Amino acid sequence: MSEYAAAREGAGLFDLPGRAVIAVTGPLRQKFLHDILSNDVQSRAAGQGSRAAVMDVKGHLVAFLRVLVDRDEVVLEIAGGRIDTVEGLLVHYRVAAPVRFRRQEAAIAALVGPRAAAVLRDTGAELPDLAAESHVVAAIAGTQVRVARAGDLPAGGFVLHVPPDAREAVLASLTSAGAVPLGPAVVDVLRIEDGRPWYGPDVTEENLLHETGLVGEYHSPAKGCYVGQEVIARLEARGGHVNKLLRGLRLAAPGAAGDRIHAGGKEVGRITTAGVSPELGAIAMGYVHRSASEPGTKVEVASAPATVAKLPLRES
Repeated sequence: MSEYAAAREGAGLFDLPGRAVIAVTGPLRQKFLHDILSNDVQSRAAGQGSRAAVMDVKGHLVAFLRVLVDRDEVVLEIAGGRIDTVEGLLVHYRVAAPVRFRRQEAAIAALVGPRAAAVLRDTGAELPDLAAESHVVAAIAGTQVRVARAGDLPAGGFVLHVPPDAREAVLASLTSAGAVPLGPAVVDVLRIEDGRPWYGPDVTEENLLHETGLVGEYHSPAKGCYVGQEVIARLEARGGHVNKLLRGLRLAAPGAAGDRIHAGGKEVGRITTAGVSPELGAIAMGYVHRSASEPGTKVEVASAPATVAKLPLRES
């Protein structure tokens, strides 16, 4: 309960161990990425960024990225342990483009909650007000740390790219300034409440972007062609109709990832992440067939009653 309260009322701190970083350099780096990724990269200035998806030609989601444009490089933060796959695709699409790829060693952490910015400043970091996915390099515990305002985190906050050998010192500085370490179960509850699906537990190569409810966050309707664009355009023209949708679930009893969702005696989906919220009780999110996806639909999860709900579950 104290960890949850810290995230909702103060500042919470946790590692993002499944994330890794690739730096892209070369004179055409932004154009190269713009032609591959689902969101706008070309128009971003140094210090700005976006979230984007890597898709295959059939529109299946290969990875979620945070794209951070700097003066001499573009930094890609890759979620879900997908760095090998993404690097392989970048090399595949490079052909003769004058771009290069370099893995950057980084421990990636998240600082969330209404006091997250204040905690960073209390460590001595010079932190301006940052727009979504914008970023700066700031000094924390005598170490240069990249700090980005991160829209994919629950409770609002920042991702930190920390040199691995300085991780303990940086996290200690943040906890001394008031950040409370959060366990994975608390983070899952926050993500469900705020409707923040992550690549890995909630999104895989089996999914289309429209199924996740994140089209508006990971896709630019104004940009031209990119890998998977034809599928996105076709779905948009058809009103975004897909066979399953990521939904929240209010449960009568605690559930678990992998639990099956039934309606009318038929399996209509499965849970991807579950938890018990101090405010909302037993909750979950998972994919539900469109026949049972309307918010308010009564279903069963592991033989217990449940109700389908729209994400996010919690009013911000």
